[in-house]
Amino acid sequence: MMGEGAVTGRSFNEVMGKRIARAFQRAAEGMSADEFNRSGAREAFFAPVDALASATTAQGGQFLSFGHYDYLGLTRHPAVIEAGVAALRQHGSGAGASRLVGGERLAHRALETAMARFLGVDATLAVISGYLTNLSLIPHLLTAKDLLILDDLAHNSIASTARIGGYACRTFAHNDCDALERILTTERARYRHVLIVTEGLFSMDGDIPDLPRILALKEAHNAWLMLDEAHSYGVLGATGRGITEHFGVDPRRVDISVGTLSKSFGASGGLIVAAEHVIEWLRYTLPGFVFSVGLSPVAVATVHAALDLLIAEPERLTRMNEASRYFLAQARAAGLNTGPAIGTAVVPVIFADTQQTMLAARRLREAGIYAPPVATVGVPSDSPRIRFFLTANHTTADIDRAIAVLVGSA
Repeated sequence: MMGEGAVTGRSFNEVMGKRIARAFQRAAEGMSADEFNRSGAREAFFAPVDALASATTAQGGQFLSFGHYDYLGLTRHPAVIEAGVAALRQHGSGAGASRLVGGERLAHRALETAMARFLGVDATLAVISGYLTNLSLIPHLLTAKDLLILDDLAHNSIASTARIGGYACRTFAHNDCDALERILTTERARYRHVLIVTEGLFSMDGDIPDLPRILALKEAHNAWLMLDEAHSYGVLGATGRGITEHFGVDPRRVDISVGTLSKSFGASGGLIVAAEHVIEWLRYTLPGFVFSVGLSPVAVATVHAALDLLIAEPERLTRMNEASRYFLAQARAAGLNTGPAIGTAVVPVIFADTQQTMLAARRLREAGIYAPPVATVGVPSDSPRIRFFLTANHTTADIDRAIAVLVGSA
């Protein structure tokens, strides 16, 4: 029999039911129940895009996506598909085990070597997940004697590490190097190591940091710098080598960088970029690599084929940038709020409230255009948006069509 001091609690399913209800309440902030249902918010996420494409085509329209990362237009390139098919036939569907204990394919090291050569660095390491790369790497680099300093708009995979490590953490206002300098000036002496983390191209705002000044600050204060180039590899710089190429900076001045294989390279997985001895240490010690299965042969083959195409066909980068600049110019000319976007690959259209955002996304879907809303998760609650990914395959007609729907939704 339970006594007066017995611990009681609700069932797991009851607690989770209340949490999902609260999540929908946040999504519907400022809307009545009828407005929420009319806005299309429930249909905005997990949309079956293949079904949407089929329905649009059946109605005589053209399905158009601005919701996928395929910046260089390579995911359906015949050479990429053939490389994946050949790897599947030769090696099967998976790596079979962690590369440390199960061995690796020759293609794993070949891809890492090719990536290092392309990026102008010593070495790289391919990891099964881009999100896992940050989540595993940052706590692995720091201890309780250290400090993590990050941009307050850094990706969730970076921000989440502040909660799981035993180290101190500070944030600085987005792209505010003066704020970063103040933190370094007042706090650097208290810690053994200090790691500054920012992004190459910010995935929600489409803007970039002042890398030369951040490098100067990290060197002046004997700190470390980690760049998340998930959205900038294959995008920034004259040949797509990222933000260091964009600014004409030696990439070896950056202590460690991470990238993803799911954006410009069209597959999935993460990439770590560093000096050769650092990568060798990570091969034997990084939990997200040691205890995770290796990249599938199919992913390795398709990424390597995409990298070869990026090098062989630089015009893809040119077309992506032209489409991005055109979208930004047309959106601003139409009076749409695009925030601080520089007009490369990612351009947000920011709305006054969640209801307007959801309605605009719904009207786009009804017009055969897929561009999902971003509201309440991943961005400040007062700046909900529709994020547009611009690719080498988008035409001016595609962009004009999307802008016309957005203007009609205003």
